[in-house]
Amino acid sequence: MPAPAAYAPPSRALPAYALIATDLDGTLLRDDDTVSPRTRAALGCAARAGARHLVVTGRPAPRVRDLLAGIGGGFAVCGQGAQLYDADRDRLVWSMTLDRELAETALGKIEAEVGQVYAAVDQDGVDGLTLIEPGYRMARPTLPSVRVDRRDDLWERPITKVLLGHPELTDDELTAVAGAAAGSLATVTMSGPGTVELQPHGITKATGLAMAASRLGLGPEDAIAFGDMPNDVPMFRWAARGVAMANAHPELKAVADEVTTTNEDDGVAVVLERLFPRGTGLDQR
Repeated sequence: MPAPAAYAPPSRALPAYALIATDLDGTLLRDDDTVSPRTRAALGCAARAGARHLVVTGRPAPRVRDLLAGIGGGFAVCGQGAQLYDADRDRLVWSMTLDRELAETALGKIEAEVGQVYAAVDQDGVDGLTLIEPGYRMARPTLPSVRVDRRDDLWERPITKVLLGHPELTDDELTAVAGAAAGSLATVTMSGPGTVELQPHGITKATGLAMAASRLGLGPEDAIAFGDMPNDVPMFRWAARGVAMANAHPELKAVADEVTTTNEDDGVAVVLERLFPRGTGLDQR
């Protein structure tokens, strides 16, 4: 992964919170995978005031292409921080892969503790597939995936992360066990209901967001972040302000500066309308 450029404060005047970082599922998106008209309007007001919007998601780049096209394109931090995707050019600016031998070793350590787990992987690249081994159940079955016959088939191409499932453990229990068993080999996080993940060691939404922000000449003091799950905790700790959705996991609410309404009730828009009122666009923090 390339080293981030040195941060230099922009010379032009910027609105407070010149960088708006939003998670997708459970945050910016409604449960039907759409962005509401109200939220689109609020993002538009922020953009006209000079603020930049960055999607920061656990989804891999191929799973955000159509969504970004619907909200103006631009950059997105994908794969829990492992990818920076340029939607306007349909290319990856950077990508960090998870070593496949390490991934297999990590799975073995986890299974030694809790018995069989079921796995899926996101392949690297703008056309990478999500592959699912027998027994794994997608938490969001509307997202495209390809079933394979055996676990070895998961490792045929470079991957950005492994998704885990267990027939009995809760998400919190599986995350805790996986972190204890394999935390020295990979970053372990929970990104949504039924979605426990292994990603490259040391890579989080915060590392990806920091590198993306540096390309825009912005730093943590410029950023407000919105999220709903424990994988958003590093992003909240990096940004000047973290806003959790009302539907957020308790772990994220515990570190948030503010709790807004749910994703179904336009929680992102509720905050942005306060920060970027129509006609002014400036937050008087």
